[in-house]
Amino acid sequence: MEQSAQQARQLEHLASAPSPAPGGVSPFAAFGMPGFNGPGPAPAPEPRPILELEGEEYEDELDGLGDWVDDFLLPVYGAEVTTAAPWCARWQEHDGVVAWLHALWLAYQQHKDPEAGLAGMFVWHRDFLTHAMAAVRAPGGPLSACMTSPDRPTHRLLPGPPPSARSHETASAQAPEPEPDESQSGPVS
Repeated sequence: MEQSAQQARQLEHLASAPSPAPGGVSPFAAFGMPGFNGPGPAPAPEPRPILELEGEEYEDELDGLGDWVDDFLLPVYGAEVTTAAPWCARWQEHDGVVAWLHALWLAYQQHKDPEAGLAGMFVWHRDFLTHAMAAVRAPGGPLSACMTSPDRPTHRLLPGPPPSARSHETASAQAPEPEPDESQSGPVS
């Protein structure tokens, strides 16, 4: 029994994290072994949809997106502006377009990374680019009221659908009922 208890203590000791070496530097640090020299590098922040960002964070992300759209996406994949493929020079004012292009940009960054492998960019073209551009530039899409001819630049935001009846009913149910105004009513008999 004593021998079993001793083995259990040894296994527990071996399974625990190594104690820090004198001076706080692990002898394994030179080998780049995570967990042997404290916590590893902090993970990159999770990307968030651009429409969830606010203030300066939103503006910075929109600036980066605008650079990518103007310097890469449009010159390479912009194609001609027609009634079948409208565009808007003020696309940043169309929230739906901003959301689509931001998602496309995030996917581009992921798929151009060497970790995506040799087929990464093919996957981006097949699964992301074609679909996103078709949705953004559809004849009845978010830019359909904007430029359909390069000779006639226009910009117009189309109104979205009204809130659902359920949203309207919830808002009116939560609103307090107005109290009767006694100055407007006659004397009570």
